[in-house]
Amino acid sequence: MMGELLGQAWQALGGVLGAHGPAVNAVKSYTPGDFSVHFFLQLAVIILACRVVGWLGQKLLRQPQVVGEMIAGVVLGPSLFGLLLPDLQLAIFPKETRNVLYVGAQLGVGLYMFIVGLTLQLDHFKSKARSAAMVSAAGIAAPFLLAVLITPFLLTVPGLFAPGIDRASATLFMGACIALTAFPMLARIINERGLANSALGTLSLTAGAFDDAASWCVLAIVLATFGAGAGVAVLAIGGALIYTGFMLLLGRRLLAPLGRIVEARGEMTSGMLAVALLLFCLSAFVMDAIGIHAIFGGFLMGVCMPRGLFVAELKRKVEPLAVVLLLPMFFTYSGLNTRMDMVASGSLLLITLGILVVSILAKFGACYAAARLSGEDNSTALGIGALMNSRGLMELIIINIGLQKGIIGPTLFAMLVLMAIVTTVMATPLFEAVYGRAARARGDLAAVDEDLATV
Repeated sequence: MMGELLGQAWQALGGVLGAHGPAVNAVKSYTPGDFSVHFFLQLAVIILACRVVGWLGQKLLRQPQVVGEMIAGVVLGPSLFGLLLPDLQLAIFPKETRNVLYVGAQLGVGLYMFIVGLTLQLDHFKSKARSAAMVSAAGIAAPFLLAVLITPFLLTVPGLFAPGIDRASATLFMGACIALTAFPMLARIINERGLANSALGTLSLTAGAFDDAASWCVLAIVLATFGAGAGVAVLAIGGALIYTGFMLLLGRRLLAPLGRIVEARGEMTSGMLAVALLLFCLSAFVMDAIGIHAIFGGFLMGVCMPRGLFVAELKRKVEPLAVVLLLPMFFTYSGLNTRMDMVASGSLLLITLGILVVSILAKFGACYAAARLSGEDNSTALGIGALMNSRGLMELIIINIGLQKGIIGPTLFAMLVLMAIVTTVMATPLFEAVYGRAARARGDLAAVDEDLATV
């Protein structure tokens, strides 16, 4: 049995570089020049929309720039731009060009998570390891427990799940969706809110990383039940454990000479920058190839990079381009696949509200309780719960996969999109109300990073 599973995993790995079906329903033939023309226009529109909507969100709703970028991505899709001006929206974002935008999106979010890994305070992680483990465990266990309770009802509603799906697969998928934390968005909020060097920020980010990795492993198991084969799940889970163990145990030691070279020269040369980016790309490739996600590879490589001048120089050279130009493509690509007009009736709105309440109880409530049990004070535990409840566009990624693979229908997809947006929009004001303002008044937190939070 084990030999058969390993054989299937090896077969799945061998097909990594092969074709995996049509990416879009292409109806036109585009030349390389056509892709180039569209790509630069799309970038200009994306940057403009993200900055404008981010500014409006900051001024009117007191939301960080990243939440504005998430909303801007949805605005540029069929939910608003495509609804009001369908011909213009399709001319700027034709389906045939989305493959190129997808690659740019993955580069943007992967590079940003690489930068986040560079700033992770490992001493804080060690001091808060017990709390992070408890918060992460609660953030996984509670969503799956509540998914067991609500999924049988959801299966009775026509159109939510694919016909013929079994209860176990549906429950696992719902649990993974509820358990997700918006890892890239959480990292951006932590940076903007002055939490990057705090124990609370490190604890939340670490717990969120574990929760998202667990959710992707569960998704691999669900996909295996839909014809992808058990090898997909074995490759994803086994490969992630092996690679993570190797990086954490040996990676920092192997990469330490890079830091010494930069320290000796007093700067990061273009050659050393090339080495760092090469290692990032390889790490992202490994995690993407085994079926987890490129962002975890980028984050893990960033965690293992040598600290000191190496990190300061690398952030100075890479971060502005990643944040301003590349990362917004990630939000827009997901927004282009999102439709908000699918939840039309009162009964469906009630179901959506029920999913939202269950999701908040499962993450905010469970993570708050776990933080309190691990010894955190009440306000810190509330702050952790508020941050962990944010889901963002990581949710859109996983539900897009569910829709494409025939696990869920368009109606449940729209419900989960609404849940992702609401939980993300409420994260920052809730955090500021229960923890942020008082902590800054005490001097426990840095000020909000105006370069990230405003235009």
